[in-house]
Amino acid sequence: MKPAGNLWQHRLRFDMRAALAICGLIALVPLFVTGPYALGIILVSVYFAILALAWNLLAGYTGQFSLAPAAFAMIGGYTTALLDFYWKVPLALGIPAAIVVAALFGLVLGKLVLNLSGPYLSLTTLAFAEIARVVIGNSHEFTRGDQGMHVATLMDSRVGYYYLFLATLVAVLLGLYWLLKGRLGRFMMAVRDDPIGAESRGIDVVRTKMIAFCVSCAICGLAGSLYGTFSQLVSPELGLLQQTGLVLSMVVIGGMSSLSGAILGAILVYLGSEWLREFGDIQIIVFALLVILFARYVPAGLWGFIAGRLQGRRT
Repeated sequence: MKPAGNLWQHRLRFDMRAALAICGLIALVPLFVTGPYALGIILVSVYFAILALAWNLLAGYTGQFSLAPAAFAMIGGYTTALLDFYWKVPLALGIPAAIVVAALFGLVLGKLVLNLSGPYLSLTTLAFAEIARVVIGNSHEFTRGDQGMHVATLMDSRVGYYYLFLATLVAVLLGLYWLLKGRLGRFMMAVRDDPIGAESRGIDVVRTKMIAFCVSCAICGLAGSLYGTFSQLVSPELGLLQQTGLVLSMVVIGGMSSLSGAILGAILVYLGSEWLREFGDIQIIVFALLVILFARYVPAGLWGFIAGRLQGRRT
């Protein structure tokens, strides 16, 4: 029998290889899909995959249920937009600034909420997300309110943006893999599984939560900033609770505590939401039901089910 540590490393390597294989398949899409609308939909699904990975690090690997990933994407987008609009800061500096500002907001919020647990943490992050969206939406003199703000673009090529988002997704994957395979990753899972036991073993629980929270917020800020340069517009709609609901459903359906699951869930759920868009708000009902069904009958998600079958055949 393999030691628990070696078994975890084996599963993580298998998960990472599968995630990179999915990214490889996504990289082939422009060879077959040439229409700008269809390519744009898949590009936005990659944006959501980055958000799903960020939220999965926090919820799936550390056990902290935040309801603010979309809010931090909005903060990242507005950071780049404000720097560009008022001070003409180049995007080469505006995008890194979005990462730093989102991480700093995460640090401040984390100090306030990470001693909480269960519904209190969720409700506090939900309150922060709504406050941030309302403040931005009502600061007409500074943020132009619901009209949104124009953002400079990095390039005119949609295919170029597609591969930029995909490269960002791969970079985030590699960073999370490096984080999870190390000592800090094991600390995160110990905090998730048994915070009291982890603390009794000398793990700084609050520090571990704080690092996971800040990293997650920074990734969301990066995603929001890049999305703003792609759409050339940021608005309070980026931080809508519905966007967070999509991210949560992507991770639950794809598979929590899984890099591959977050990406697979993001692609399938977003493409499904676009297909259901013509039916109106029924998409919200459909994905809510799917989340309930997966949580009840397939708790490991799609990737957990697929990986179980693949590894079962190998043994």
